[in-house]
Amino acid sequence: MGVAGSGKTTIASLLAEKLGWDFLDADSIHSPANVAKMESGVPLNDADRVPWLRELRLAIERSLAEHRHMALACSALKRSYRQQLMVGSEIKQSKIKNSDVKLVYLKGTFEELRQRLQHRTGHFMTEQLLGSQLETLEEPSDAITVDAGRPPQEIVAEIRRQLGLR
Repeated sequence: MGVAGSGKTTIASLLAEKLGWDFLDADSIHSPANVAKMESGVPLNDADRVPWLRELRLAIERSLAEHRHMALACSALKRSYRQQLMVGSEIKQSKIKNSDVKLVYLKGTFEELRQRLQHRTGHFMTEQLLGSQLETLEEPSDAITVDAGRPPQEIVAEIRRQLGLR
């Protein structure tokens, strides 16, 4: 998890590749209306995110029910969003335990993130939304926190080390 430009997709896809896990980029789940909103520089609100978070939660539950590991690249900026993804607040009959989902926070400096977004092409999330993402961000206290400014291979190695994975 992390704000735009923190490297979520790069790190999660690399981690999944190294471990033989499935990979899901939460950006691919956004509705066309949400993508259009973000492309026009308008930040999403909580109501915009409800169906998106529901779909992500279902993907996590399917993965766990099938005993498949998955690396999910998702902003999950607010604590309430992370709770929806981790503890079954919307799906009451969930048998998923909190320990089945691990959270990794890619933390970067404003300047680092801004520079990455300035050089990004072909993505709906632009530099113009970075400020609103940082304002929305509620940094997690219950996550593995990794410096997003490190090289991707080092970040993946650190995540694997902290998760106890070879």
